[in-house]
Amino acid sequence: MTEQVSTQRPTRAATGAITTTIAVVIPVFLVGGLAVQMQQELRFDPAGLGLAVSVYFGVSALASVPAGTLVERYGAVAMARCGIVLAAVSMLGVALFATSLATLVAWLALGAGANAAGQLASNAALAAHIPARRQGLSFGLKQAAIPVSTLLAGAAVPAVALTLGWRWAFGFAAVLAAAALPLVPAGTARPRAAGGSPQRATGALVVLGLAATLAAAAANALGTFLVDASVDRGLAEGTAGLTLTLGSAVCVAARVSGGWQADLLPTRQVAVIAGLLTAGAAGLALLAVPGTATLVAGVVLGFGFGWAWPGLMNFAVVRLHPQAPAAATSITQTGVYAGGCVGPLGLGATASALGYPAMWTVGAVAMLLAAVLMLAGSALLRRHAA
Repeated sequence: MTEQVSTQRPTRAATGAITTTIAVVIPVFLVGGLAVQMQQELRFDPAGLGLAVSVYFGVSALASVPAGTLVERYGAVAMARCGIVLAAVSMLGVALFATSLATLVAWLALGAGANAAGQLASNAALAAHIPARRQGLSFGLKQAAIPVSTLLAGAAVPAVALTLGWRWAFGFAAVLAAAALPLVPAGTARPRAAGGSPQRATGALVVLGLAATLAAAAANALGTFLVDASVDRGLAEGTAGLTLTLGSAVCVAARVSGGWQADLLPTRQVAVIAGLLTAGAAGLALLAVPGTATLVAGVVLGFGFGWAWPGLMNFAVVRLHPQAPAAATSITQTGVYAGGCVGPLGLGATASALGYPAMWTVGAVAMLLAAVLMLAGSALLRRHAA
């Protein structure tokens, strides 16, 4: 019986982490996917859309380090369940009570706390119960849950938003999020015992966090603005929603395969991330070029490479800080969320003032700078490991 538990527990922990991640991140990507329909009723432009997404990730950034502390103190089970409930309430609030950009932002801000708590709880669960030789794949699967959320958001456009309305899409998503509660297994991760904090590679984590800020600022533009930008260049609304679905599917495959290779080359993942960001920058640059072929190539490269790295970064950080994975990854997650905050706000304003081609160009430059900082962070991590 003991042997059976030991073989089943990693699978249950991974399942809980993946479903929790989908539940807590889908609110913001649903806003991006349904932006065209929501803009018509709530009366906001690309800058307003950028503001809503920026507030979401800004609150996530502020909540990340405190949430990491709470996960280490109270355990991943309690925090994962709190995150799922908050996400469901947030989406239900949007469906029932969002009547303007301001009320939309308020309900999204509530969901931002769910994002911070749920993702860090998932990191802690994987670090505690997945064997080290499979943690790369497990983090890849967990991070693949995020593009699954954007895939669902893109599919919601033709399936629900264009038939029943965007509010129904949020209502259905709230019910699906609540259904993730039973999938969080009891005992997925235990609170860490009080005691001295393990030494962290704080300098390297800060550099990686800065790189993540730039990379996430550019990559989040894909999930936030791709549908609206596709409509702007002449695609029908349903087809534009499917471009997001395509990109999300490519990103799922890239994150899972990236996690698999991380288990084979566990010490070189930050350098791998730099290479992915360089290829992703090329994809964003292609999105600035007119034409269907460049749109498809830009989506495949941008999502497949430029947004495939978060699981690899979490894996690299957890390998160095197994005693406090939630606290350590909260530092780099703060960078990811900060990028999600400043990126849509700044890039949305750029799109409103100069057009989407200029916005994609700025995003490509930011992603290249992130690749350079990732290489610097990799050198610092090697020095800390030595």
